[in-house]
Amino acid sequence: MFKEEEEVQLIEKVVHINRVAKVVKGGRKFRFSAIVVVGDGKGTVGCGLGKANQVPEAIRKGIDRAKRDMSHININKASVPYKIIGNWGSGSVLLKPAGPGTGLIAGGAVRAVLEAAGIQNILTKCLGSHNPHNLVKATITGLRSLVSPDDIARRRGKTIEEVLS
Repeated sequence: MFKEEEEVQLIEKVVHINRVAKVVKGGRKFRFSAIVVVGDGKGTVGCGLGKANQVPEAIRKGIDRAKRDMSHININKASVPYKIIGNWGSGSVLLKPAGPGTGLIAGGAVRAVLEAAGIQNILTKCLGSHNPHNLVKATITGLRSLVSPDDIARRRGKTIEEVLS
């Protein structure tokens, strides 16, 4: 998607690091999983899950997967164009547009995704599960399902003014 990573400054945020233990004959063997969100702050965002024996390696793997997962989302003046609910597993996230100056009203996992995407004015509410995995995926699913007013007008065969009124 990007030709060179030097020309695009990416925002990388670690959402959650989880330590998991496998019980073996000699005791416990610990591994780490990291959920990472990567975005350019201009409407492109992706998430990734990295697993490894060490935390830095898990974060690096998560960043690599998130960069491969990046996709463009439709934002309207630093907010979303309309209200939408994103679902993933048992977690749901309500994303509601807000006027200029409102700020980013969101919790931990959802906030990381929205900051990486470059959204500045939005109201959110987590419905159902508060698991960070589900919230990140639900937020990204909701953002990816947004359609721009231009596309809606084109599909309906109307002008943008008729659609927005």
